[in-house]
Amino acid sequence: MAVVKTIQVTFDCAEPERLARFWSQVLGYEFRGSSCVDPSGVGPRLLFLRVPEGKVVKNRLHLDVRVGTGLVGDERVAALESECARLIPLGAVRVRLLRADGVNESCLVMQDVEGNEFCLD
Repeated sequence: MAVVKTIQVTFDCAEPERLARFWSQVLGYEFRGSSCVDPSGVGPRLLFLRVPEGKVVKNRLHLDVRVGTGLVGDERVAALESECARLIPLGAVRVRLLRADGVNESCLVMQDVEGNEFCLD
């Protein structure tokens, strides 16, 4: 018998509503206070919890926003750059482009409005 499990991804943060609004816009999710939800019901709910301490080190877990799936080379980089350009006005910060290396395809490392790393992949 198969067991179906759903997950919720929870972020510690300083400003839950601000982060939830940001990720709602990034992913096309519905904003719901301190969370955002996939309107199709397929993706995980993202929940943002206020904590007193600030972020100090690199994330041990990060989200990959899959905008380049099936694309390679310059076409993939162009898709990543286009999405990056859409996200910067929302408050995202571009960190660096990691070019394809023969093992991994190109991805673009970014930070959200509270400095949490994520990748455009």
